[in-house]
Amino acid sequence: MSRDTPYGELRRELATLTTEEFQPELSDIDQLPTLDIARIMNGQDATVAAAVADRLPSIAAAIDATAERMARGGRLVYAGAGTAGRLGVLDASECPPTFNTRPGQVVGLIAGGPEAMLTAVEGAEDSAELAAEDLDALGVGSDDTVVGISASGRTPYAVAAVEHARARGALTIGLSCNADSALAAAAEHGIEVVVGPELLTGSTRLKAGTAQKLVLNMISTITMIRLGKTYGNLMVDVRSSNEKLRARARRIVALATGAADEEIESALTATGGEVKNAILTILGEVDAATAERLLARHGGRLRAALRAALG
Repeated sequence: MSRDTPYGELRRELATLTTEEFQPELSDIDQLPTLDIARIMNGQDATVAAAVADRLPSIAAAIDATAERMARGGRLVYAGAGTAGRLGVLDASECPPTFNTRPGQVVGLIAGGPEAMLTAVEGAEDSAELAAEDLDALGVGSDDTVVGISASGRTPYAVAAVEHARARGALTIGLSCNADSALAAAAEHGIEVVVGPELLTGSTRLKAGTAQKLVLNMISTITMIRLGKTYGNLMVDVRSSNEKLRARARRIVALATGAADEEIESALTATGGEVKNAILTILGEVDAATAERLLARHGGRLRAALRAALG
């Protein structure tokens, strides 16, 4: 058996993936003016949203199932390698400041660990064992949701993460950019956003990466909407951790209540800067302690707490 047989098998497998297809019409792209290349790239990117739209029913079903588990105290865990893993880590890292999620409520796992965010970690994406170890370190269980992310839909780390999580009773979602993928087959909810070949052959940080980011935006954002972490389209659970966010908090209270600046400052001071609580004190005409009790009683859902306050 020749040494390169495994690579020959892998080459044949990659040749079946739409994300790896070669576009001969672009073979002279390096000879074109920059503006022409930008127009071609922009035209290809414009097809991504339509590819995501084709999978909206599958995305919505996965989100509803995720929200149900998270409402029971479960976690949302992303698992991927390379670009896919970095996108998962990015989405997870943005949930605490945006939705005030508790530590560890949304987690991003990347094959090879934090080091892989900046540099490639040799062999990490090919390790099914590493995926199992990473999930076991989190103690993944039946209330959790694990989203495997892989453009090809065949990355061993992502596929193994989904298989291992499913065996532990977790809800599993497989997000890929190729049809009939091993990742979607392994998951309860398969989401295959087929974006076609890339501008640079096989560079799945392009259209595939954009598609994955759009879907992850939906999963985290709509799940948080379902969990009551917004009031309409306002981020009422925003964490005021810097000057910009503190200013945004005041604007959110103003948009939700129409109150004067002095009343807004008083409400935020009384509630320790908690936007949701401040809105409830103003609209529900209750004190800070009552607002806190009402929100706790109604699972942090401002609309439900407001209805209770108004009788």
